[in-house]
Amino acid sequence: MTRSTYFNSPFLLGFEHLERLLERTAKSAGDAYPPYNIEESSDDRLRITLAVAGFDRSELSVTVEDNQLVIRGRQSESTDKTFLHRGIAARQFQRAFVLAEGIDVKGAELENGLLSIELVRPKAEAVVRTIDIKSNSNGSGL
Repeated sequence: MTRSTYFNSPFLLGFEHLERLLERTAKSAGDAYPPYNIEESSDDRLRITLAVAGFDRSELSVTVEDNQLVIRGRQSESTDKTFLHRGIAARQFQRAFVLAEGIDVKGAELENGLLSIELVRPKAEAVVRTIDIKSNSNGSGL
């Protein structure tokens, strides 16, 4: 397995987790079901909307796992029906979105076959911190 060299620079310290996130994202990039939209409703709010027609609220779950928003759907098979034609399959899915640090999931709503998930992005604040430089008079260093 060849590894990406993007994060091998000595100037990028502590970014190993980003490489793992990119690998996870690349694995799920080929999934096309269910279709979804991502909207920016304001400067600090996002909305993910998934088309989950045919799913009941009890057949869906929305969780946050290790900075990853995971939406799962599992339809139960109806055994009391006899189909002459079955074009609508009862299928399960899992869709995952990697969340940036500080993104908060405010809630989810299912309406007319669309599952909407509201996210809040914190406002970025410029932080400047001064580090005190100590002097060691005996010359032994730190």
